[in-house]
Amino acid sequence: MPERYHRNLGVISPLEQVKLLQSKVAIIGAGGLGGTILELLTRMGIGKLIIADKDIVVDSNLNRQILSNETNLGQIKSEAAVKRVKEINSSVEILGHSVFINSDNVKKIIEGAEVVIDALDNLPSRFVLQKACRDLKIPLVHGAIAGFNGQLTTIFPEDKGLELIYGSNKDLPEHGSELELGAPTVTPALIASLEAQEVIKILLKRGKLFRNKLLYLDIEEGTIEILNL
Repeated sequence: MPERYHRNLGVISPLEQVKLLQSKVAIIGAGGLGGTILELLTRMGIGKLIIADKDIVVDSNLNRQILSNETNLGQIKSEAAVKRVKEINSSVEILGHSVFINSDNVKKIIEGAEVVIDALDNLPSRFVLQKACRDLKIPLVHGAIAGFNGQLTTIFPEDKGLELIYGSNKDLPEHGSELELGAPTVTPALIASLEAQEVIKILLKRGKLFRNKLLYLDIEEGTIEILNL
């Protein structure tokens, strides 16, 4: 077992670490949520990663997006993601897609992944991703933030999922309330950590998932709600 993973042992077994090293996870979105999730899963030992995002790094990302810095402004985020993973662990297989997902390309991007992570910032794309995961029978971990509020749920192919949170996928607004409420540093870091932990639980088949439940946090008021879906 490489020494880099020794501090994982105790909470997971050597065999579970090997399982993570053999696992493949897709992250759709490389911004505030996706970049942090990517970093966490790389350090935890996920052996194969897929990241998709065509957006570029801009100054307004610097307050919260771990993949952004003053030296890579203007770089495509998926390219910054691949570079970051290789800096942390050159043995991780990372495939970057410099695209925005749509109904035509999404299945090809996520095919073969054992878990897919929704780190998107718009509702129509979230529903496109959910449908693809249902069709390919892949679990989806959904996270979203707005201001000091964040939410998380895990959706298996047979679950109703996003419809229970947002309603019908018809006539959806392009964005939720993040643009109005802002995206401070701490909120995406917290929700990203919880999304990464859901992935670990799915892969190792242990612990209690937020499946058919919505975890809703208000970190300014210090409240946590778990709602049945």
